[in-house]
Amino acid sequence: MMILVAYFSHSGNTHEIANQIHKSAGGDIFEIQAVKPYPNDYDAVVQQARQELDSGYKPALKTKMENIKPYDLVFIGYPIWWGTFPAPVKTFLSEYDFSGKTIAPFCTHEGSGLGRSATDISKLCPKSALLNGAAIRGRDVKTARNKVSEWLREIKITR
Repeated sequence: MMILVAYFSHSGNTHEIANQIHKSAGGDIFEIQAVKPYPNDYDAVVQQARQELDSGYKPALKTKMENIKPYDLVFIGYPIWWGTFPAPVKTFLSEYDFSGKTIAPFCTHEGSGLGRSATDISKLCPKSALLNGAAIRGRDVKTARNKVSEWLREIKITR
């Protein structure tokens, strides 16, 4: 089985979880990055994320996957912004054909869990199988290894 761990991270929390998944499950890792980086100021990011969500904006991505076809399982990671994934993840999910692939969502959050992100992934990738996702609180990412391992066992990726 070919595995891809694709993630978008603003503060570094989702990057940390993506690395933990990659270490346990193997495969390839890919960082989803917008051409225009998000501001560092929290309030500015919040405001921009809201505008992007409301308008359905899909930012251009800095890097592209050469070929997503070989991957059977795609982990998609992101912080929860306004109850779902950020706009760069929307672009990523829209630019590739995930038909027949299994998607395992994971997120970092500050109390909202997965929000409606799994439902939103299903809408963008209707011909994919969606596994139960993992939601890790931002403040817990450094100590989340056991939680990540438990989730990977639950979705039958590792033993």
